[in-house]
Amino acid sequence: MQFFLPENNNVEIILKQGDITEERVDAIVNAANSRLQHGGGVAGAIVRKGGWSIQDESNKIGFVRVGQSALTGAGKLPAEKIIHTVGPQWGEGDEINKLSGAVHQSLKLADENKLMTISFPAVSSGIFGFPKDKCAEVMLASVRKYLKENPGTGLKKIIFCIIDDLTVNVFKEMFQKLMSQD
Repeated sequence: MQFFLPENNNVEIILKQGDITEERVDAIVNAANSRLQHGGGVAGAIVRKGGWSIQDESNKIGFVRVGQSALTGAGKLPAEKIIHTVGPQWGEGDEINKLSGAVHQSLKLADENKLMTISFPAVSSGIFGFPKDKCAEVMLASVRKYLKENPGTGLKKIIFCIIDDLTVNVFKEMFQKLMSQD
């Protein structure tokens, strides 16, 4: 499923089901924890497939606050870079703004590094417990807001690459809802 946003016809938004570690894009987004210790979930899969160099670079960065992002190489993955973004754990407070900030910071970091294609997982919707419907709503709204506020973005393609059926269906419903509003 793909669509172009009316605010910025040059940026393609795509929803697909698949493994983010196989994405051939400028950057994949890692749903990271603040310590950038990549043991489980998306982060664990990225290090297992991309190699220990990703964890080594992350160790040099150290700590990233919730709602912020950091950039490393992608090791042996087909992507060029990894944007490690720290989403909130459900129940910690101010989760909506923190997730929105994480998406914004990821897009900003991509722009600052002249990256044109980026692929997101459903940040915080796994082991961090963020409700999938809220996650889809916040992430898509955050992308739209970023593009509206940054009409000169160098981004050309923003992908939501979701691995499981349940989450991809929730994102699909949110995509359809947003498309019907335009």
